[in-house]
Amino acid sequence: MALSFLRPFAAAPAVALALMFGASAQARPLTANDLVGLDRVSDAHVSPDGRRVVYDLATLDTAANKRTHVIWAVDTEGKYSPVRLAAGSSPRWSPDRGAIYYLAPAGDHQQVWRLFVCVLGALCRSEPHPVQITDLPLDVDTFRIAPNGKTLVVSMAVFPDADDPAATKARQDEQAKSKASGKLYDKLFIRHWDTWADGTKNHLFALTLDGVGRASGAPVPLTKGFDGDVPSKPFGGDEDYTIRPDGKDVVFSARLAGRTEPWSTNFDLYTVPLDGSKPPEDLTRANKAWDAAAVASPDGKFAAYRAMKRPTFEADRFGIILHDAATGQEREIDPKWDRSADKMAFSGDGKSLYVSATDQGFQKLFIMDVATGAVRPLTTTGHVSDFDVAHTARDDVIVYTADAMNAPSEVFALTPGHSPVQLTHVDAAALKDVQFSAYEPFTFPGWNGDTVHGWVVKPYGYLAGKTYPVVYMIHGGPQGSWEDSWSTRWSPQVWAGWGYAVVMVDFHGSTGYGQAFTDAISGHWGDRPLEDLQKGWAAALDKYKFIDPSRACAAGASYGGFMTYWIAGVWNKPWKCLVDHDGVFDNRMMGYETEELWFSEWENGHTTVWEDPAKYETFNPINHVADWSKPILVVHSGKDFRIPLDQGIAAFTAAQRKGIPSEFLTFPDENHWVLKPANSLQWHETIKAWLDKWTAPDGAAAQ
Repeated sequence: MALSFLRPFAAAPAVALALMFGASAQARPLTANDLVGLDRVSDAHVSPDGRRVVYDLATLDTAANKRTHVIWAVDTEGKYSPVRLAAGSSPRWSPDRGAIYYLAPAGDHQQVWRLFVCVLGALCRSEPHPVQITDLPLDVDTFRIAPNGKTLVVSMAVFPDADDPAATKARQDEQAKSKASGKLYDKLFIRHWDTWADGTKNHLFALTLDGVGRASGAPVPLTKGFDGDVPSKPFGGDEDYTIRPDGKDVVFSARLAGRTEPWSTNFDLYTVPLDGSKPPEDLTRANKAWDAAAVASPDGKFAAYRAMKRPTFEADRFGIILHDAATGQEREIDPKWDRSADKMAFSGDGKSLYVSATDQGFQKLFIMDVATGAVRPLTTTGHVSDFDVAHTARDDVIVYTADAMNAPSEVFALTPGHSPVQLTHVDAAALKDVQFSAYEPFTFPGWNGDTVHGWVVKPYGYLAGKTYPVVYMIHGGPQGSWEDSWSTRWSPQVWAGWGYAVVMVDFHGSTGYGQAFTDAISGHWGDRPLEDLQKGWAAALDKYKFIDPSRACAAGASYGGFMTYWIAGVWNKPWKCLVDHDGVFDNRMMGYETEELWFSEWENGHTTVWEDPAKYETFNPINHVADWSKPILVVHSGKDFRIPLDQGIAAFTAAQRKGIPSEFLTFPDENHWVLKPANSLQWHETIKAWLDKWTAPDGAAAQ
């Protein structure tokens, strides 16, 4: 078992947590203040010799209302206490394992820095101060170091036709002098996720490192004139490109923008020489769907990448393609494995791949045989969010971050065939008095008789024989999942700490149950998943007698917000109140307003609104407002360009005009998610007050 402290109801979570945090006589529930204030571990990377790990630790700065990032290190055997190295993020080891490179501010821009590290019993620093490696006129967003340690590849946002970063900076400075604020566009995207387009693209540049390891000479443009982003926007990172083991070429994944970018998912793999002597060459032109994240075997003889098969569908299954560098021949390694591959890395001998994937409510780490495609899990529970591998003379050392519904992310080390070692306990002190609510999975027959999975979380302070109010949480995506994972936004542990039972169902459309299960929601937003939710609700009430159906509220975000608006009109009888966060209220206008049009078009029958308007009206919540009757809290933020603000305003207007008790919470500075610490606290406080108003968790008569 990967995370030995994870247990369902019968495992007595308080005892399990005592092993992790220490027992406490003053037990208390997890609070929103805890959730916002906890340190957050991410981006762990193991040194090439497998002995050390560096990771990013984000800590709340209450006064600044943001998180600060500091790089820490720890040994992979867990013998020594972690050591603070430097303020910064994105730590990466040098090929000779003697130093780390990372990102940190330098004047007005983010640059690459270096810090030497050593092992003398415990971790230490052999160089008194970090050294700035790059001095560029723009922010360095991501970087990679060539295997020989002589070249640095960085990404920066530049004008695609600019000769160098300085030309972009000069043009931006000139634009800033203008007193006119208008922006003229002649193609989409005009905005994406939470940012208006400014004409720049993420591009790659190569920098030579001199004898003392600092960048020298002019940056070499590797993607000059390329009409696309590397890394991709809005969430791409250095996983979108890699340097071949021989250090001669960069392979990257990107989508050509042109005029089709908002309705295309055609990412291809490209190769470009590290000296910039040739333009990028498209390696996967034949596949019109998504190709992503190439990784090379240690000897450079093979590469593996992830590929979808269906164009314009972002939730298609990622299969794993093996490419023979000598012959150019390719084959799918895992055609019979009905899971979608996420991150990948080769084993030291090149005979296996380590792969992460969602599997029935858990995000697991697997090992896959390259020759046969045979797969077995290395972890069984919880949520593996990221991993890195070092190839040593004895074995591979895998370092990963993992979390669970009752445990925030920590760093672990694992050698195949051995038990994992937990290396960090960053939140142990803050959580020493917290008693997490017990939870367990349940199943029931849903639409088409298929087995559907869900979770039930007991309210904090649960007592047998007592009944409790309940929140029915509906996940977004819709191709998502309620995993056994830690959430910093929709944490069922916080809601359980308020005194509520929590029910969550992975309806048809959810990931981790096979591609056919995921596909079942497309074109069926309002019927198949609704049937699952209805049958799941009945199954939960039948099995868990502590749930009080007369004090139940439903809550959802994104697609879950769509479903909340949908059930407000077609299935409102069970609910005392509703909470809708950034939901789709008018499906027809969503087809015009959203920025990533491929999503709306695929989900509504592979068509546009004007070509087949009936498909957008089949499951349109706005058509059922006449049947709304239950109190509703609407939350929608001003920088949400995925499901724009007007959707939430329209829904609140409808509720107000009908005389339905309703409130509207908006954050002008947030996107599809609420991320700023103070805003997150306000979000939680507002939702708790709304739930309490209509369900009275203390047992008093509800309004």
